[in-house]
Amino acid sequence: MARIWDDVLTDLDRLVIEKGGYGKSRGLGKKPLLMIIDVQYNYVGDDVPLEQSLEKWPSGGGNIAWAAIRNIIKVKKAAEEAAIPIFQSRNVQKQTLAFDGFSTKTNRDQTKYLDGRPETQIVKELAPGPNEIVIDKAYASVFYGTPLQSYLVKLGIDTIIIVGGSTSGCCRATAVDAVTRSYNVAMVEDCLYDRISISHKAALLDCWMKYCDVMNSQEIIEYFNSFKK
Repeated sequence: MARIWDDVLTDLDRLVIEKGGYGKSRGLGKKPLLMIIDVQYNYVGDDVPLEQSLEKWPSGGGNIAWAAIRNIIKVKKAAEEAAIPIFQSRNVQKQTLAFDGFSTKTNRDQTKYLDGRPETQIVKELAPGPNEIVIDKAYASVFYGTPLQSYLVKLGIDTIIIVGGSTSGCCRATAVDAVTRSYNVAMVEDCLYDRISISHKAALLDCWMKYCDVMNSQEIIEYFNSFKK
């Protein structure tokens, strides 16, 4: 099966993967949760070509993000129909500190990222439902400095399905932290987005090789459908 990272691999890369035995499926469990990461206006922007979006939304994904969102909507609907828990996260700065894990590496206006600003809200197309939990965070991983682990234990979760953005940032960090805590993890390729194409491909390759499964939205929808009663 063709993979999104195939076109960036050298012959030596392919040999390393083959001889190293990388990419074995981790598998999914019996109690999944859908984790939608940081699908906020700041990190999405307008549904226009990315280069046209950057002036207004310097950290937005433009049409790249919106292509993923349209798939996330379908996956979220399948999760709702199968009564699978749905969590969302927001990356925000607090008024009292005005600092997050990315601030020191960018020169953009940080006031747009303060909690309470409309730009920090989740896009209306994925507005959290009454049974969804929204977790605010200040660093890449949804696990770091949040009560996520406690919620997962309480719900008996054994599998985390990751969608949202960015692939190479908050999604990858969350995936690695989840695997470190012995959860089964799948990153949903066509429900993830990144503004840098090589970062998107490399992050998915790295996670597929070493940490978790990389699947597509149709596979995840079929998996969720298996839990329908």
